Amino acid sequence: MPLSAGSVCLVTSRSGKGWIVPKGRLERGKTVAEIALQEAWEEAGLLGFLHDRPVGAYRYEKVGNLYEVTVFLMEVTQVEDDWPEADERLRSWQPLKHAHRRVYQPGLAALLRKLGTKLHELPVGR
Repeated sequence: MPLSAGSVCLVTSRSGKGWIVPKGRLERGKTVAEIALQEAWEEAGLLGFLHDRPVGAYRYEKVGNLYEVTVFLMEVTQVEDDWPEADERLRSWQPLKHAHRRVYQPGLAALLRKLGTKLHELPVGR
């Protein structure tokens, strides 16, 4: 989950149903951190570093399949104007304490709501 100055970066889903955080699937030969950073770049044009421990997880259903997403904080250090999926997705920065109102996946909304109340406890900027 990309964060900068107390805001989270949301992107539109491929289906166009709504807003999500950049995420990807495990790939052979890549670490979870490598995949998370790659997806943040491809889906939102963001560069930065990932914190070591997950801050939570959520589940969602897509085409009849259930997926579980483990969420790590990404401290954003650079935001590019052009990125690989810029023609497919929109990007929006939302205050973490309000971001849950923008997403359509209930599990992600619950996690964002929880993290929004604990922003001062998150290891971002330390």
